[in-house]
Amino acid sequence: MLEKTVSQVGTVTQYNYKTYVRLEKGFYQENYIISCSIMPSKVKDGCIYQYKNCTILWNHELILEDLWVRDGKILNPEKLFFEEQAYADVQIDCKGCIIAPGYIDVQINGAFGVDFSETDDVISGIQKVAKGLLEHGVTSFCPTIITSPAEVYQRVLPQVKKCNGSKDGAGVLGLHLEGPFINTSKKGAHNPDNIQSFPNGYKDVIGFYGNMDNVAMVTLAPELDNSEDVITELCKRGIKVSLGHTTADLITGEKAINQGACMITHLFNAMMSFHHRDPHLIGALTSNQISPDRTLYYGLIADGIHTHPSALRIAQRVHPKGLVLITDAISAMGLPTGEHHLGNQRIEIKGKRATIAGTETLCGSIAKLDYCVRNLLKNTGCGEVLALETASLHPAEVLGVTDKKGTLSYGSDADFILLDKSLNVMATYIAGEKVWDSGLISGL
Repeated sequence: MLEKTVSQVGTVTQYNYKTYVRLEKGFYQENYIISCSIMPSKVKDGCIYQYKNCTILWNHELILEDLWVRDGKILNPEKLFFEEQAYADVQIDCKGCIIAPGYIDVQINGAFGVDFSETDDVISGIQKVAKGLLEHGVTSFCPTIITSPAEVYQRVLPQVKKCNGSKDGAGVLGLHLEGPFINTSKKGAHNPDNIQSFPNGYKDVIGFYGNMDNVAMVTLAPELDNSEDVITELCKRGIKVSLGHTTADLITGEKAINQGACMITHLFNAMMSFHHRDPHLIGALTSNQISPDRTLYYGLIADGIHTHPSALRIAQRVHPKGLVLITDAISAMGLPTGEHHLGNQRIEIKGKRATIAGTETLCGSIAKLDYCVRNLLKNTGCGEVLALETASLHPAEVLGVTDKKGTLSYGSDADFILLDKSLNVMATYIAGEKVWDSGLISGL
């Protein structure tokens, strides 16, 4: 039940909303209360929104401050007041919610029955997933294509364009190509028949993929012959390189990182285990051989299945600034228990686990990114700030888009989420427009 009252004080119109939840025996329980004030503005070039009574994630802190938005961008209130002498057209009382940048998932293979590597209509598939991700606070993502035949890449890559999000779904920051240039020994759920090498270096890469204008990231195994040339050429073109599905030792990993690779794909999974005589790629998190002007990032699947809580704590405490939460979600995310498909592999969902059918080999996650944020916080005690930044700021840093995404800095895109104290998503906004609402807070 919704109760609404309207009051007028001078030129200010105040709207007050109170919701009630019906209980047994005819009683009602008061739920959230939201107030929204409509005020005249002194400027005419766009409606100014003021989100008040909230805690915002700003400069690595949660602070009590208002958030100001106009024309899809975060506003600097000092310039607004002192230079424009303007104020809010609309005030929204957030009733103590946390406002954080929208989440960014840089590795997601599909969801809601869609497999990006298999669907005949990839555009419709991406649109379906993009829409579904809004509920989980994801405002941008990188659709991920796993190891596939050349014709799949050459059909899909030209179609998927980078774009901002909207009410129709989360934005696309470019494709993540996870394979096929990986090590067969660490193939995981990837079909070994489709795994490739590059004996002719970058020439083989571009020949296999085709047009790479819409590619944001490539995962490859750095121990493959000619990887130095491939990493260098990809980086020259602004494509981020992540190391994964690999048997690389530490020295090989360090060399690849100094050549330009900036990330490790799903740390601990599909790579050599840590050993005290050769920590392999995992040891790169503490390396003193990586150039100090480089930040190494690493993806973690904090779904409670792929990575033990103890391993989460080790990675987080050793190198917190590089932690990037990913889902590595497959098409079965959001679907019931049973058999589904990942690429051209049959996979099976059993509880919270997704495995290759007939085996115990993990083949991806079915967890949502907002759950991973809460799970990381619960199992590491890292604090709300870091937990939120691992799904927003850090992936934006990996992709080099922090001027627009991943922060609430002035001038950045107004892609943000409202969360309760337990970091459950209450509402999702893209370019200042509400694109998903939990319904638990009226009047937003």
